[in-house]
Amino acid sequence: MKAVVITGWGRNPRLVVREMPEPGEPGPDDVVVQVRAASVNPKDWKLNYHLALLATPMLSRRLPPLFGDDLAGTVIATGRNVSDFEVGDAVYGMDMNLRTASLAERTRIKQTCIARKPASLSFRQAAAMPLAALTALQGLRKGRARAGGKVLIIGASGGVGTFAVQIARALGARVTGVCSGRNTDFVRNLGADEVIDYTLGDYRHGAGTFDLVFDVAANESPRGCVDLIAPGGWFISTGGHARSMLGTSIYRMLGRNAANIMVAPRRKDLEILSALVDEGKLRPVIDSEFDLADIEQAYQRSRTGRCRGKVVIGVAEEGPSGPVSDEL
Repeated sequence: MKAVVITGWGRNPRLVVREMPEPGEPGPDDVVVQVRAASVNPKDWKLNYHLALLATPMLSRRLPPLFGDDLAGTVIATGRNVSDFEVGDAVYGMDMNLRTASLAERTRIKQTCIARKPASLSFRQAAAMPLAALTALQGLRKGRARAGGKVLIIGASGGVGTFAVQIARALGARVTGVCSGRNTDFVRNLGADEVIDYTLGDYRHGAGTFDLVFDVAANESPRGCVDLIAPGGWFISTGGHARSMLGTSIYRMLGRNAANIMVAPRRKDLEILSALVDEGKLRPVIDSEFDLADIEQAYQRSRTGRCRGKVVIGVAEEGPSGPVSDEL
């Protein structure tokens, strides 16, 4: 089967598509999915990319691909303990296992990590959701987002941010998004009550206080945002950068309301997201679409930090490639 692997070693490796072994028979609690679409997350190139570089060429030949968490596709085989899914079911989900390998024609995944695909979404739309939308939902839950509460979302126009704005709005919170000036109308259209253009100055002082400061861009620390956090309020970070992870952990050890979110693949949460989609309260935002053969370009697009929503990979479907718009 075709799958994404890393080629070359040193400072400039590349991602390429090669023939790889099939995932094999499913374990007792697994399903095998014919992948129709996947998506790129910053985790892929911040973590998996560098882990692949640490593997020796000999070891890498014995491991399946390291790339891809999100998937949407069709079940083609089930383990003996699987009772909630049947061959032919359209599903979506993700697994934080480093060897999930959703950037492949077929992959094996635990039944607890998937749910039925919302009928109103295409496979590509569904593949844009799992990791980013689950991160948004679980982060808002950890930060006690609630109806009437004030939520500040830093990085509101990105993959996690676009979901966080919509979910917080669905919860009844008053939402303020932080993004660049070119994305202010876009974030407002997602449902934000107010939008702050970070390019106009240091918004961390004078913007008021919030019950939850949710830094999905992972560039801030609770100490730097102390003027934004209301008494008893929370600071939540996706923890993508060392400064953010360390600062949040220290703040937490001091007894403050702060946490780094490590997303968990839970079917119940995927079903919550599906319900929001069915109710018309949540839709994935796709920045750009690429075919599997163009995986290197897709990763480069994600690395720009200018994505408005998610970068999606068509694995078994044909479709347009490249950015939806160059004006991002």
